Amino acid sequence: MTRPPIPAAVGGTALIVLMAVLPLLNVRVPGILPGATYQPGALSLLALCMVFAALALSYNLMLGTAGLLSFGHALAFGAGAYGLGIVLERTGLSLWSALLVTLVGCFVVAQVTGAISLRVTGIPFAMVTLAFAQAASVLVRRNPWGSTGGDEGLSLATAQVPEWMVGVANTRNLYWVTLAMLVLVYAVVVWIDRSRVGHVAAATRENELRVRVLGIRPYAAKLVVFTVAGVLASLTGAVYLLLQSGTVPRVVSADLTITILVMVVLGGVGSRWGVIVGAVVYTVLNQRLSLLAHSDTVESLPAVLRVPLSEPMFILGTVFILVVMFFPGGIAGAARTTTRTRTRREGRDESPLAESAA
Repeated sequence: MTRPPIPAAVGGTALIVLMAVLPLLNVRVPGILPGATYQPGALSLLALCMVFAALALSYNLMLGTAGLLSFGHALAFGAGAYGLGIVLERTGLSLWSALLVTLVGCFVVAQVTGAISLRVTGIPFAMVTLAFAQAASVLVRRNPWGSTGGDEGLSLATAQVPEWMVGVANTRNLYWVTLAMLVLVYAVVVWIDRSRVGHVAAATRENELRVRVLGIRPYAAKLVVFTVAGVLASLTGAVYLLLQSGTVPRVVSADLTITILVMVVLGGVGSRWGVIVGAVVYTVLNQRLSLLAHSDTVESLPAVLRVPLSEPMFILGTVFILVVMFFPGGIAGAARTTTRTRTRREGRDESPLAESAA
């Protein structure tokens, strides 16, 4: 007899509650977490997973909802991280005031870059966004205004940050802040997806000519989606700055955008829970494989195995290729296929019982 599915709202609420109480529990996951869930090391890794999960959600809003393949999403993330750091250092504002100023500035940046980039579509759109990100990366590394720290990165000015958010001893508080940020980003993404703007953007993704024939302006809808995704990415960048107590030029590079794209494809384009799982899986593998690459076990292997296994990106690339080949829909697609198969099997098993009962 088939069991009724658990409502998504109930399952999501239960998961949020579990994540909220996790720092108060002594849960150990060997090989994945570096310690118990109440210890700073495990909480830092979990918080980093949530940061990239929120970032992947914001990118999925563009790619999964509006079909916008951007190679410059890291610009928004880096603008949030560097923007908050510079505002805190140069203005002396409190954290929350500085965060508000940063998000307003990031909104302007997203509006301007989106208004220009969306004048074209397809590959030209991706190239324009890549050009914006590369220009920002050059400015961050060259440090013409003496604000970004150049290649060494930017350290967090802790004078205006509340004490309960500074230091390893307060990692638990930062974990809860990151969880709240992830819930907020998820709620905004759901709201946009279900709004009229989201429906127009989704229809444009399928057939933009048909949308134009109906008298609807797809450009405005795509610009709203692009801007909201950019502001959400900037918010995750600001939380990343607080979590890492600083930032580095890589957060503005195109490499980070490619990493986000891999997370989204790994989880399943268009699936909100899928991209969250994909981001968590990628982040955990990236962190733990670095330790495996320098372990004594790998060092003792023959060169033909030691060389590729000592590079985490080689292993991650192999995993990504296997997922794309055997699970084109990502983790979410594989889960949907498994569920449909199980439902059909249970339906076939119940049919003889139903006939005999009749």
